[in-house]
Amino acid sequence: MTNQVITFGCRLNTFESEVIKDAIAKSGDENIIVFNTCAVTKEAERQARQAIRKARKKNPDAKIIVTGCSAQISPEMYAAMPEVSKILGNSEKLEATSYLDISGSERVQVNDIMSITETASHMVSSFEGRVRAFVQVQNGCNHRCTFCIIPYGRGNSRSVPIGEIVAQVKKLVEAGYMEVVITGVDITDYGKDLPASPSFGSMIKRLLALVPELPRLRISSIDVAEVDEELMHLIKYEPRVMPHIHISLQAGDNMVLKRMKRRHCREDVLRFVEEVRKARPEVAFGADIIAGFPTETDEMFENTLNLVHEAGLQFLHVFPYSEREGTPAAKMPQVAGNIRKERAEKLRNAGDVELAKFLSGKINKNVNAIIEKENLARCEDFTSVRINGEFEAGSIVPVTLVAVEGLELVGKIV
Repeated sequence: MTNQVITFGCRLNTFESEVIKDAIAKSGDENIIVFNTCAVTKEAERQARQAIRKARKKNPDAKIIVTGCSAQISPEMYAAMPEVSKILGNSEKLEATSYLDISGSERVQVNDIMSITETASHMVSSFEGRVRAFVQVQNGCNHRCTFCIIPYGRGNSRSVPIGEIVAQVKKLVEAGYMEVVITGVDITDYGKDLPASPSFGSMIKRLLALVPELPRLRISSIDVAEVDEELMHLIKYEPRVMPHIHISLQAGDNMVLKRMKRRHCREDVLRFVEEVRKARPEVAFGADIIAGFPTETDEMFENTLNLVHEAGLQFLHVFPYSEREGTPAAKMPQVAGNIRKERAEKLRNAGDVELAKFLSGKINKNVNAIIEKENLARCEDFTSVRINGEFEAGSIVPVTLVAVEGLELVGKIV
């Protein structure tokens, strides 16, 4: 059996899974299955445990390693599972030595994540099955939103020095990648722990200047409260920064945002979206939203639902609120589970309405799309487009958009 790394959760986990694959390959060991877990919701943890049990039944002789945020926060939960051979913390999972002598080494290796003060750059030259590459620029979070357990899985915010980021991106471009996604836990908090405290915007500006051969750079989730002037200028006027901005929104009601301990209000989001859209009318916006946060009334929910339409948010990641022990929100008056699910569904439908409206406005436009697989490609704004013909995955082709089918575009090669 070949080695496997099974990834749950965020883009940062996706990047780190590639680091893990390299470490396992260098270890020379075989029959290893690594579960890189997520702790954002209880459901994510339930799915991980279920997958671990299935893997053990299918592969009784495999060495099963569990790592990621859930393993960092709740190592005892996985230690109690007889299916698990080893548990690694979020720091240990990136060390090549962790994958040596799996059976003979200590079963639980999870340190105090708050003691980690630096984030090392890990060179990854390829991403299996992907046409775009992920580059980690930051890890951890200094903020303590009342619903979030992630700082206890990732530690405090720490940044990768600009020189190391540039070296990583150059290596990926040399390997043939045309698009790079900048990722981290709280990327707009970048640089505060580095000498001279460079801002996230200044880092991106320097990266683009030092790697002029990179055609496309995509920025993952940002906090509008932390967008500096240089970043705003790049989003508005730099064509290599893709016009697809994903906002860490969470809610569209100011009282809910206050109880979440977020640093923005709904007016900040509306101003940000309006300012960017004036400069780049083709921009698409996404957002993370929690449905049914504790104390959320019908009126508060309607404010969030209305914001989806007011701001024109097309790509929504909607999560029914999930209690996490150890967070302040878990102690607040809870919204009934069925109501959370109903509100989540309404939000997803609202996002689909905005996406359909956005797609209809793109007909007869010319775009450059990156081929993902077979006849599926992605436009600069991350909308999906179906095209006829065979093209090499990862290549960028000029496309005229001619129709909409469902929530996808149809295009023809120019």
